[in-house]
Amino acid sequence: MAEPLASEHRWRRPVAVLVLALLTWLAAQTEPRPALHGPGLGVLLGLLGLLLGGAVLVVPQRRLPVPAEVALFVLVLGSSLTLVWLEPNGTGFFGGFLLAGTASGRMSARAGAVVTGLGVAALVGASLFGAPHAVVPTALSALGMLAFYRLGLYTRKLRERTEELEQTRAAQVRAAALAERQRLAREMHDVLAHSLSGLLLHLEGARLLSVHSGADPRLTDAVERAHQLAQSGLGEARQAIGALRGEDLPGPERLPVLAAEFERDTGIPCGLVVSGSAPELAAQTRLTLYRVAQEALTNVRKHAKADRVDLRLTYEPGGTLLTVEDLGRPGTAPGDHGYGVSGMRERAELLGGRLDAAPTGTGFRVSLWAPA
Repeated sequence: MAEPLASEHRWRRPVAVLVLALLTWLAAQTEPRPALHGPGLGVLLGLLGLLLGGAVLVVPQRRLPVPAEVALFVLVLGSSLTLVWLEPNGTGFFGGFLLAGTASGRMSARAGAVVTGLGVAALVGASLFGAPHAVVPTALSALGMLAFYRLGLYTRKLRERTEELEQTRAAQVRAAALAERQRLAREMHDVLAHSLSGLLLHLEGARLLSVHSGADPRLTDAVERAHQLAQSGLGEARQAIGALRGEDLPGPERLPVLAAEFERDTGIPCGLVVSGSAPELAAQTRLTLYRVAQEALTNVRKHAKADRVDLRLTYEPGGTLLTVEDLGRPGTAPGDHGYGVSGMRERAELLGGRLDAAPTGTGFRVSLWAPA
């Protein structure tokens, strides 16, 4: 998981900057000094490799790929060995400090121990067989590498505990949100769903009464349509309650049913054309496609005098395009008759998408673009 290194190893940057600055100053004061020939060239190359490898290991904002980190570890170790081999008062062990702290902080406990152990053995061996080194400074340098190794372990354990704490807090937040959603679902069920159920019973009674009393057929038809709308509203209320409870949300697969219900309720032909291969859409994208189509058809039902409605759903490589267009007579601006564009546009913006709604020469068109 890519995480900012600054949050993982807060101590590493200031320590690394201090170590690298001290390393540069010591290298300029130690014989052989960096030069463009002879042993000085080896010192210069070792110093440059150590500075470059150490800076890249410590400075990046995000975790590097494993092959890149391995290459940097090899560069730092090789540069450190060069400096220890050539300089009697070597600065190469500073690279070992960075190597031990970085390996133990980023790798598993076993891998960090192996890298640190190999680094200590290699640098001590170079100090014994290369330029003559005093025993006490060499031993202290090896102990310094082990100290940095322990510091890296402490940092890694602290990071793991912090991550566990953050995960626990996130789980608590999710549990609280779920409890609140369930409370809202219960309130909606007790108030809205029960009210709609009662309304359905009364409308059914009114329909039967109008049929048996020989009332005007237009009244019977109006009551029947109201009954169907109330039944549809009850279904939507149950879907909303299910969404709050974490149940499956409606998506594009329900557009054929939506179009068929619209045609049945209004008598206006409503066709759906789907093109392209359907990708795996996020839950919020699926819900937005369904809700925008639903709202657009509701607006057609309320405000338009349409002869036909066309729904087009196009799956493209970069996203999904939904178009709902009513055809019949020239449309008006959405603000004139409350086309509810603001709510649909807010849904689109939450996805990072775009919603266009405008009158046409033969009606009104709503287009939603939802990025992949």
